[in-house]
Amino acid sequence: MDVTAKFKFIDTIHQRMNIRDMIRKDLMDISDTVHGGQAWKLNDVEDFSHNLNPLGPPECLAELISEAVSSVDHYPDDSSSELKEVLASHFKVNTENVIIGAGSSDVIRMFPNTFLSKGDKALIMRPSFAEYAQQCRVAGASIKELLLTEDNDLRVDANELSEKADGVKAVYICNPNNPTGRIEPKEKILRIVKECRDRKIFVFLDETLLELVPSHREISCSGEVKNFDNLVVIGSLTKSFAIPGMRIGFGLSSEDAVKAMDKVRMTWNVGCIEQHVASSLIRDHMGHVEKAADMMHNEAKHMHRELNDIGFEVKTTDSFFFFNSLKSIDMGVPEFKYKMLSEKIMIRDCSSFGPEFKDHIRFCVKDRRRNNAFIDAVKKTINGKVR
Repeated sequence: MDVTAKFKFIDTIHQRMNIRDMIRKDLMDISDTVHGGQAWKLNDVEDFSHNLNPLGPPECLAELISEAVSSVDHYPDDSSSELKEVLASHFKVNTENVIIGAGSSDVIRMFPNTFLSKGDKALIMRPSFAEYAQQCRVAGASIKELLLTEDNDLRVDANELSEKADGVKAVYICNPNNPTGRIEPKEKILRIVKECRDRKIFVFLDETLLELVPSHREISCSGEVKNFDNLVVIGSLTKSFAIPGMRIGFGLSSEDAVKAMDKVRMTWNVGCIEQHVASSLIRDHMGHVEKAADMMHNEAKHMHRELNDIGFEVKTTDSFFFFNSLKSIDMGVPEFKYKMLSEKIMIRDCSSFGPEFKDHIRFCVKDRRRNNAFIDAVKKTINGKVR
């Protein structure tokens, strides 16, 4: 190696070492989050690991996208003014109560980057959506956990929450909770919000999955953001309209909170096409979501009954997906997942939620044909007919 090449090699090594040294130390221990919805990478596999509208996107989607294509030759409306007006009308709030994100995950990032600092603490249920804790840690905050237990039917213990909330700046609640499927009643949520307001604690309420539940209007706290300045409610079109490839989400909160979060929002975070599609879907096509919600409500009962009849113990769900232990069939999750994949069915391995849930899986509800295919695959798996 000549002298010039040697110095270039050494310089490259120093650059790499310097880059690692410059990374924030509190980021080094943050691991990647794990999500379902990966069956699209495989051939002919039915994905029961996600929680999307089983009817798929509305038939009008391609037309809506086509209508908006002509607008891509200019920057999108940074304020998403039309979409804000549509959402404000839909949820009966003011436009000043609405912030738009590139999926609800964008708002999940905005919140801690606005309100949590190094040394602050957030109280998060476990198991629950992994992005909450990750984004809090990215902002420099630490996490306190409230473990959801089988003894309490995996529901939030309000008394324990009250005790654990000492010293925290934010409490995270997912309703329905992902992955457990449990739904907390509105009255219970509002009692928590009121107590947290008195203690100067934010409540970050994720209702992303709620619109696919038939009784969502009676459960949602979205309209309460006008009454509680410590409440942030988020949602998205990802699950409701089965369009995860289009990143459209939103947050609802007090005018002051929205103004503050807007300071950390990425400029032009939602494109022209997404804004047009979202405005049209929410304004004119919510019937597509309601149809799916009614169907899945009935299909969840069917799956519960049929799976238990074949010896696969399943608890009832409050929503449209099941969180279930495999203890009843004496089979580990990796083996069960592999055998179901051989039957062209993907389920969600829930071991990433902690050691207490290493024997748990999550699977969603679809239409009758696909649900019956899932039931048949489970029957073959537990009867040893799958190799």
